[in-house]
Parts: sequence; structure tokens; C-alpha cells
Amino acid sequence: MGILQILFWFLVAIIVLVTIHEFGHFYVARRCGVKVLRFSVGFGKVLVRRYDKSGTEYALSAIPLGGYVKMLDEREGEVDPAEVHQAFNRQSVAKRIAIVLAGPVANFILAILIFWMLLVSSGERGIAPVIGSVTPGSVAAAANLEPGQEILAVDGVVTSSWQQVHKQLLRRLGETGTLTFTTRYLNSSLRYQSEAQLDGWLRGVDEPEPLSGLGVKPFVPEVPAVAAEVTPDSPADNAGLIPGDKIIAANDQIISNARDWINYVKARPAQSIAVMVERDEQKITLNMTPATVTENGESFGRVGMSMAPGQWPEEMLRTRDYSLISGFVAGVDRTWETSAFVLLSVKKLIFGEISTKNLSGAITIAKVAGSEAENGWRSFLGFLALLSVSLGVFNLLPIPVLDGGHLMYYIVELVKGSPVSEKVQAVGYQLGLVMVIGLTILALYNDIMRL
Repeated sequence: MGILQILFWFLVAIIVLVTIHEFGHFYVARRCGVKVLRFSVGFGKVLVRRYDKSGTEYALSAIPLGGYVKMLDEREGEVDPAEVHQAFNRQSVAKRIAIVLAGPVANFILAILIFWMLLVSSGERGIAPVIGSVTPGSVAAAANLEPGQEILAVDGVVTSSWQQVHKQLLRRLGETGTLTFTTRYLNSSLRYQSEAQLDGWLRGVDEPEPLSGLGVKPFVPEVPAVAAEVTPDSPADNAGLIPGDKIIAANDQIISNARDWINYVKARPAQSIAVMVERDEQKITLNMTPATVTENGESFGRVGMSMAPGQWPEEMLRTRDYSLISGFVAGVDRTWETSAFVLLSVKKLIFGEISTKNLSGAITIAKVAGSEAENGWRSFLGFLALLSVSLGVFNLLPIPVLDGGHLMYYIVELVKGSPVSEKVQAVGYQLGLVMVIGLTILALYNDIMRL
């Protein structure tokens, strides 16, 4: 996907999420009797504006990387005495808390609705978490996990797919303690309980991969080395390979499956290979020389062909469909679980259990937005829901300048019976601004280093 397309989908995601967030503030402020002066999507110079009968200005501004709702407030300028009762600062603490909470809540509601729609329309599809291999000396080996076993639960939480196993393992990153598994062999009713001890598991690792860190590779059905597609003008195409050809030998070495063929080609960049293929029940020998490809400083061979994926055994396919009611409940549960995971990740970052190099910024968000859009509208909506939850949780953190910082001040006011002093609030906002800018710069730096 090109840079312009990536930028487009990034802006779509940001504009949707910010508009929903600010609409939450706007709607509740109106319901609480506060006069809204401006509802802006974007910052900077106003490009398009219109006014409603209440005098609220709706603006589309030049920099589409955020938005804001400006309310009548005596702290920001003189207010007509006839409108003082509509000023934000004159509202009760409860109303101000409601207005501040409304933005993040709107993001959570959006996530629930998206998850609900996706679950009802397509349900859940996954692959049973059956172990393909276990690395000797690994955490999995210490837990006596074996190839052919299905992981039924991790730490007592049911895991019916690899996505759920991955999610549970992510929760244990950087931790010390006991990791427990419940397993069984396929087509067996016997359950096995096992455990392994973690000691700062993957702590400080950049972009940790839980499954490989556990020492497990998922079972993958054997794929025959049959060409599904051949790239034009590639070594495979120039050698005469066509879709449907089955590769059975390379330089007289038997090729049993797709993995054998891929590994053979990768190990022989720029080396001529005599490839025996089976075509229409006849054996034909083709000569091809893999092109040399270099990625991350490593060179390997590539011939320019793809192979059809293998067929999963029926007993390993996991499907679940949802009704309107069960889908809504599941959407709420998923939003709650995602929120809890984001908070857990923040805690781990603060205490050094996971590396700050895992922080991502606008560049990574843009790349993922573009990638998910390329995978289809369902993938993009799923990404939008996850991002909406993250935005909601981040804004609730007790950092001045964020909604959570305002909320913190109002809760203090509710407890002590009087507002936090202007001086304390000003110092807090300055510190909060430094923290937010610092995190933004760090995330941007991480993005650039990944590039």
C-alpha cells in the first residue's frame, strides 16, 4: 500500500475516533446546560464553519490530527452576565465530572458497537491451539508441554484458539511467578495440569513474541509443494513453472512439502537448481536460479511463486456464532478485557516489566491502519475498535491536560469541598504537558527506529 493510502486511512481512523470522543463531551455538556462555543474537528485555521441556532460553531480545521470542544468558561474570558449560568465553571462538580467522562465513555461505546456488529455478522473463527513443537530448555519444556497437545487453558482462563493463548501470555510479560497450563491430546478426554516458573519473563525485550518466548511453535498442517501462483518475470516464471505444478525434487533431493522447498530455495540464492516437477502425471525438469533478496542484513533466495495453504483438520477449527443479545454481551466483555489489558500494559511500562521501546506512535498507527484497511473493512473496523479503547483508557489516566487529570481535580474538589487552587492546577498542567510531549517524542523515536 502506498504512502498516500496509508496516510488516508490513518486520517480516517483519527478523525472518526476524535469526532466520537469530542461528541461525547459536546452532547453531555449540552444536556447539562453548558453553552458550547465551538465543536472543531482538527486544529489550526478553520477551513469550513457553520452555526446552529444555539450559536455553536461547527468547524473543520486545517490540521486533522485531533479536535476539541470549546465551552463557555469564565476562566477563559469575560462572560455575559445573562449567560453566566451556562458557563462550565459554574456547573456542579457532578456535572463537570459527567462532561469530562463523556469523551472516553463515547470511545468505549464506539468499541462496543463495533465489536457487537462484527461478532453478530461473522462470529468468531480460530484455530485450536495445538502444539507443533517444543524448544528444549524452554518455559514450555519446563512445563512438560508436548507436541500434539492442545492448550485448553492458561492460568485457568479457557483458551480455545491461538489468539486467546497469545492474549493470556501477553498478560504475563515481565512477570515472575507460576504459569499454569491445562492441556489434552486431540480426541482424548483426559486433562493434564502442568506449570512452569517465570523469572522476569521476557522483561526488557524489544517487541517480545510470547509464543517463541514460551518455546512453542503451533501445529501447521503439511502443505504440498504445489504452485498456486507464479509471479511474472520471476525465476520460476522464466524457468517455465506454471500454477498446478507439483515440485517433487531439487537437484535430486526429494521435496516432501512446501516447507522443504522454501528452505531449499532460501539457502541457495543465485545458485542454479534442477527442479523436477509433476505436471499432468508427467515428470518435467526445469532449471531455475533463485533471485538474491536481502532483508535485515540477511540474504536468501526467492523464486517468485506461492503455494496454496494446507487444509486444517475439521476438529481443529473453532467457530462461534452470536445472536444480537449474546453478541452485545460479548462486545461489552471484549471492550472491558481490552481496557484492562491496556491498563496492565501501562502498569508494566511504569514498573519496567516491559520495555519502553514497545511504545508506538503515529507512524506505527498509520502503518497498521493502512495494513488493516488493505485486509478488508472488517479488519479495519476491528483495529478502529481497539484504538478507540486505547484512546479512552489513555484519556482517563490521571495526567493533567488529559480528561483523567481534570477528573482527578474534580474528585479532590468533591472530597475537600472546595476547588483545587489555580496555582496547583497550573503547575499540574505544565507537568502533564511535559509528560505527554515526552511520551509522544519517545513513541515517535521508537517508530523511526523501527523504520
